[in-house]
Amino acid sequence: MKLKFNPEDLPVQSLATEAAVPASRLSADWLRQHFLQPPTWTPELADEHLLSTITSFKPASVLIPLVMRDQGLTLLLTHRAAHLNDHAGQISFPGGRCEDSDGSVVETALREAEEEVGLHRKHIDVIGILPEYRTGTGYQVTPVVALIQPPFELKIDASEVASLFEVPLSFLMDGRNYQRRAFDLPNGQGQRVFYAIPYQQHFIWGATAGMLRNLFHLLRA
Repeated sequence: MKLKFNPEDLPVQSLATEAAVPASRLSADWLRQHFLQPPTWTPELADEHLLSTITSFKPASVLIPLVMRDQGLTLLLTHRAAHLNDHAGQISFPGGRCEDSDGSVVETALREAEEEVGLHRKHIDVIGILPEYRTGTGYQVTPVVALIQPPFELKIDASEVASLFEVPLSFLMDGRNYQRRAFDLPNGQGQRVFYAIPYQQHFIWGATAGMLRNLFHLLRA
């Protein structure tokens, strides 16, 4: 199902109020240890499934690439090409559908990152995996969290990615930067509430914001 609306035009219903993850937790060493010995925590259930009646989901994987910049960790995100069938023009992580030849969800994330943005796996240190996330477009997505060591060169596949940008992890790990917006589903099926994270000229929302929300909960725990 393709919904024809601009999510940026929808009114903000509420703002999340959780305090930011402490700066001491936003280091490569702390994150490695946290994923090695994860605490008990509860993922936030997304309502993406309300967008469709799909009962069989296609496995997919994305890379959550945390770049180790001198000024602090940043998150590398893609702006998807406008002609794509699914999530066209949206902000996304590098990733895609699992192939039989991949062998694992981690391999899918590494392959897709190299294909989409030219990020070579020699720069990638996988530190953990977040809970699977189901989308209304029929994908069951495994988010693979990794630290990225500069310097590296990137090369966009223009058939899938329009542009790249980085966001400070500290901005994304502050609950007060998360908005809740909503739209009415067709045929009286109720409302879908989703998270949005405006950053400069970028509008991060939907599945990407939902997965970031779970990273936020894990790092707070």
